[in-house]
Amino acid sequence: MNFSDKEEVRKLVKQCIKEDRKSQKLLYEHFYGKMVGVCMRYATDYSEAQDILHEGFIKVFAKLKSFKNEGSFEGWIRRIIVNSAIDYVRAKKKLTFDSEEKSIIDNIKDEDEVLIEAENLSKIKAELIIELIQKLSPAYKTVFNLYVMEGYSHKQVAEELGISEGTSKSNLAKAKQKLRELFEENLYRLND
Repeated sequence: MNFSDKEEVRKLVKQCIKEDRKSQKLLYEHFYGKMVGVCMRYATDYSEAQDILHEGFIKVFAKLKSFKNEGSFEGWIRRIIVNSAIDYVRAKKKLTFDSEEKSIIDNIKDEDEVLIEAENLSKIKAELIIELIQKLSPAYKTVFNLYVMEGYSHKQVAEELGISEGTSKSNLAKAKQKLRELFEENLYRLND
C-alpha cells in the first residue's frame, strides 16, 4: 500500500472505520516502527513505550472518522501519538517543572550554535541519544521532545503542558545542559 497516495489512504481509512481487521492490522503494522520510536522518547523503557503506543492507536482508530484526508496521514497519526504520550506522562504525575530562571533563559544558545550542535548530534548513534534522553526527568524530557523533536514553539509547549513560556524555555535549557553532561559521560560509547 502506498501511504502517500491520498486515494489509497482514504480507502484504507474507510475500511478501518468499518472495523475491517485486516485494514486495521495493515495500518498498525505500517506505522508501528516510527510511532514506537516517538513513544520511546517519552517513555522510560520499551514496555512503557508500547503501552503508550497501544493507547495512541486506540485513539487513532476512534478518531479515524475525523480524518479529512488533507495533509499527511502520518503527521495526523503522529500528532495523536504524541498527545497520547503527553497524556500518559501526565497521568503518571511525573511532570514537575522547574519555575522560570532568568539566568538559565539568558544562556540559551543562538541559532548558529544550535546548528553546530545539530551537526554534532547527527553523528551520534540514535540508540544512545534515545537512551540519554530517557535519563532526563519526565518534565525535561517532555519539553525537550516537544520543542526539539516535534518542532513545537515554546508557546505551543506552554499551552500543551499548562506552563508559562518562560518555564518551557528554562526546562529546555536545563534539559540541554543535562544532556551535554550525559553525552560527555558517555563519549567512550560513540565509537562502539
